[in-house]
Amino acid sequence: MLKKGFSVIAATLALAAAAPGYADEATDASANALLYAVAWKQTAAEYRALYHQGYNIARDRVDAALAARKEGDKPLAVFTDMDDTVLLPLPYWSKLTGEGKAFFDDPIWDAWVPQNDLVIAPGAKEFFEYCKEKGVEVFYITSRDQGEKTYEYALGHLKTLGLPFADEAHLTVLTNSSNKEPKQKELAEKFTPVVYLGDNLNDFQRKYYIKGDVAARIKAMEEDREEFGRRFIILPNPTDGHWMAAVFGESEPSDTPEARAKLVEAAKTVLR
Repeated sequence: MLKKGFSVIAATLALAAAAPGYADEATDASANALLYAVAWKQTAAEYRALYHQGYNIARDRVDAALAARKEGDKPLAVFTDMDDTVLLPLPYWSKLTGEGKAFFDDPIWDAWVPQNDLVIAPGAKEFFEYCKEKGVEVFYITSRDQGEKTYEYALGHLKTLGLPFADEAHLTVLTNSSNKEPKQKELAEKFTPVVYLGDNLNDFQRKYYIKGDVAARIKAMEEDREEFGRRFIILPNPTDGHWMAAVFGESEPSDTPEARAKLVEAAKTVLR
């Protein structure tokens, strides 16, 4: 079904890009490159199952770390991303597609964030509450920028959803960079990280943030394949993220004929 879906998207986009008056038809639902991905996030039981699976694995890793812990060891911790890992911006994607947008839209996102209308990821709250019960600290590290209230918004999201460790000691918000590695290394001086949670490989290590080269990014991931499901736990996100930088050369491309052509080529590419 996945291969069939991608071929349908590619055909739709190719026809849309070639059609007369393409620029005027960009908001036509039939030309919306997001529809398959957003529909999957909104409706698929498989999407939710992947979160349960990820958090179940994380709990197993916490149990194993607790069992192996010796007197004098550093305290244990979990390092986690926020958006699309703990908090799901599903209403944002509904709004975006409802307005005919086919790519991530920063102004709409920045206006939407203060509305505090996120959905908690399946299994997330239960896992973090389990960590607190077992004495394992959770550190949220996110990359956002909505101006002077950015930190206030992020902390408010955690508190509204009743997540543990929703305080300034456990939340880091990066407004000028998506590189989380320096903060992770700083925390690792005092804590032993059990698992890293994220929807982007860049949530784990900066080495994965490779622009304009899909094959190189996959190669970098393969070098660490033993870490996935062990130290690194990746959650699903087909709508946006750093994988797009490998395809488009930037993480949040504008909706242009050139960007759509690159998306068509990506859908036609078969990497073996």
